[in-house]
Amino acid sequence: MAKKDQWTSKIGFILAAAGSAIGLGAIWKFPYMAGANGGGVFFLLFILFTVLIGTPILLAEFVIGRRAGADAVTSYKILAPHSRWHWIGYLGTVVSFIILSFYSVVGGWILSYLARSVTGSLIGKSQEQYGALFESIIANPKEVLIAQFAFIVITILVVQGGIQKGIERASRYMMPALFILFIILVIRSLTLDGAMEGVRFLLLPDWSYLNGETVLLALGQAFFALTVGLSVMVTYASYLSKEDSMPRSAISVSSLNIFISLLAGLVIFPAVYALGFKPDEGPGIAFVVLPAVFNEIAFGGIFLTVFLILLLFATLTSAFSILEIGVAALSKGNQNKRVPFTWLIGILVFIAGIPSALSFGVFDEFLIGGKNFFDFADYITSNFGLPVGALLISIFVSYRLKREDVWNELQSGSSISRGLFNSWIFLLRYIVPVAIILVFIS
Repeated sequence: MAKKDQWTSKIGFILAAAGSAIGLGAIWKFPYMAGANGGGVFFLLFILFTVLIGTPILLAEFVIGRRAGADAVTSYKILAPHSRWHWIGYLGTVVSFIILSFYSVVGGWILSYLARSVTGSLIGKSQEQYGALFESIIANPKEVLIAQFAFIVITILVVQGGIQKGIERASRYMMPALFILFIILVIRSLTLDGAMEGVRFLLLPDWSYLNGETVLLALGQAFFALTVGLSVMVTYASYLSKEDSMPRSAISVSSLNIFISLLAGLVIFPAVYALGFKPDEGPGIAFVVLPAVFNEIAFGGIFLTVFLILLLFATLTSAFSILEIGVAALSKGNQNKRVPFTWLIGILVFIAGIPSALSFGVFDEFLIGGKNFFDFADYITSNFGLPVGALLISIFVSYRLKREDVWNELQSGSSISRGLFNSWIFLLRYIVPVAIILVFIS
């Protein structure tokens, strides 16, 4: 299939792929997971598993996408004709749809907070009042639906522009801005009195927290932070030039993901410790604890606005990639079909996300297996969809594809040695499946 769109440069691809990986998982989820699981030990394990588990699967998705040069479903049909391997692509497309349906709800929460922060109405409250505010926002049906719709529309407007004019152009501005804003916040956080206690918590392992549960949680965080298993990176890599080095790109994306997680920790934990809060506040740390933290420092309103803009950028760049997998699967590279299919899928995602948006208010009594719509969508995608997809991808590349074909694809644009190649295949065949099964069982 002839590709009608392509990344204009290697850095454009890396920024877009990193933007896909660096979302709520790195900035929102990592701090509260690390805070509840010992800080330094969790971070060390997270780095280890990102390198040994996440990166090999990421590279496997790159190989599938660039070799086939097609969308997530068609790629498997091209590489394994007359088989059922293309169901991996269908699985990734469906799981991506479900993820974006509730992911957009959180994006809407961020927009609601950002609007309040810009008007100055977020500053001057107690931590209890911030908790009550968060609960009132997510329970307000009108506000959450309007905010969710606004987030979806922003995502649609970017993705409909295609790879070069839409996703790559937005990522080229958003990702550098994200890093700059993060550095500003890190500097401010580290200059607070008592900040070093938070730094020690994040960087110095407390081995008393090293147990089976912490290991599995860190493995899960590393696994899901890169969003591997959706075939999103299969779609992104299909637009990649044969002259670009996929191993270097995979390492770059993983390194940026670790770096952003580190920066998120250096923003949150020094500030939390300096101002007497607890590091294990849980998922509400971004919406409840951080506003209270910024409220206690000079120019806190400005810094809170900066953080929310940063969080919005990270959430949007992930949403771009998640929406793109469905758009690419339907448009098949036909740019004339991209705009209508982008709007069609985007609106369907919004409709599918309405139950999740209303889960904490109107639909709070409607439960599936003891979980509301939002939590259930998160549960089935995180604990079933992603692990199964990643497991199948690792098996597909290491067992189904011809080893020489994989070797030739990796050699295009890079000079990877046979030793490294064999080590990667070994990880995909034996280590990665066992690790994924452990996470799946847990």
